[in-house]
Amino acid sequence: MTSPTPASDQTDAGQALWQTCIDQLAQELPEQQFNTWIKPLQASVSDDFTRMRVVVANRFKLDWIRAQYAGRITALLSQSYGQDIALDFVLEAKEAPVRQVLSRPMSEPEDLGGGALSPGEPALNGFKNRLNSSLCFDTLVEGTANRMARAAAMHVANVPGQLYNPLFIYGGVGLGKTHLMHAVGNQLLQNKPDAKVLYIHAEQFVSDVVKAYQRKTFDEFKHHYHSLDLLLIDDVQFFANKDRTQEEFFNAFEALLAKKSHIVMTSDTYPKGLADIHERLVSRFDSGLTVAIEPPELEMRVAILINKARSEGAEMPEEVAFFVAKNVRSNVRELEGALRKILAYSRFNQKDVSIQLARDALRDLLSIQNRQISVENIQKTVADYYKIKVADMYSKKRPASIARPRQIAMYLAKELTQKSLPEIGELFGGRDHTTVLHAVRKISGERQTLSELNQQLHVLEQTLKG
Repeated sequence: MTSPTPASDQTDAGQALWQTCIDQLAQELPEQQFNTWIKPLQASVSDDFTRMRVVVANRFKLDWIRAQYAGRITALLSQSYGQDIALDFVLEAKEAPVRQVLSRPMSEPEDLGGGALSPGEPALNGFKNRLNSSLCFDTLVEGTANRMARAAAMHVANVPGQLYNPLFIYGGVGLGKTHLMHAVGNQLLQNKPDAKVLYIHAEQFVSDVVKAYQRKTFDEFKHHYHSLDLLLIDDVQFFANKDRTQEEFFNAFEALLAKKSHIVMTSDTYPKGLADIHERLVSRFDSGLTVAIEPPELEMRVAILINKARSEGAEMPEEVAFFVAKNVRSNVRELEGALRKILAYSRFNQKDVSIQLARDALRDLLSIQNRQISVENIQKTVADYYKIKVADMYSKKRPASIARPRQIAMYLAKELTQKSLPEIGELFGGRDHTTVLHAVRKISGERQTLSELNQQLHVLEQTLKG
């Protein structure tokens, strides 16, 4: 920086930079993860904009955020500012001296996963159901993409403990799985106000298992989970490689079915596609009804936009909704994000919502899409970068020098195009969609911790986006 920056301007610029980063993370992460780990963070930038100081509430959260999200946050800050910005994580002053709540005496460190409760809170809060009362069947737009899942969920809500037990709902991020689960819980409580209903993310179950082991409160843990009338558990793929957690969930699962309580689960893939989950648990997941939620079709996307705008106190003309729906195709969450940008742009500029205003508000998104990044272009770009043949992208060869770039190309295809997992698999030599899903998960996870890989991906993304 060539001249001193007034303190107030610097603070504003630092906050704007941080806000840009967390807005992007809100689009990338499941809502539960974002609200638990990212949203509460406070940050400030150094005078020379080379370091970002991030304040975290306690040691447990600090360690988890540093391990899981620091790489991605650093990349987003550098991308937004145009040069590298280092991250410094610090504890809130009230946390000193640090409480060693999770000192890892266990033999299963990977079970120190997330959860909505901080280590200072009680492990189990009675029968607080954790339901969002606004997420009900009436506010869920129905379409071909979710009709079967919605019908099954309504049946469970009205006649629990009988058919479709367990109900296993799977699909991509932001398609409405969580909304559907909350709707089941809210409907059941409307019918039976005394029912014991609990909605949790799988990370919270992991966290409760850890606390029960550490505090030797397994009687309380089992009473809490085994006495439910309805258990709604989101993203069970998070149980992967967590043996103790899987054992306790199996026990809870058996206890609930024995007393004709109902279990509803969601995941990003169908039961047999889950990686590193015990076979006996997978067979239980698959023993009831398994239904998919697909990306919403055009008419459903239009209806979602109009309904959501109305709930925000605004009117979206149908032609504008069609324009947005045709350009934002992947999931409901991205649709809602586009809507928020349009409404904010409308209010800020004091202009009515129109196609031109929507085009202006979404110009960055439309600019990227108009470049029409293709899977074929991704394959060629990645092959050139890693000095392999394009034909190796479709071949059955498996040496690391080929398999690794192929996985990276699959990851980029999922991130930068609107292709489904089966479509991507077909373009990579007819591979099964579970192979693509494995590659996406693997590269996405490693990107958070391997700075060299993150830099390579950044270069490839910028090359492809032009």
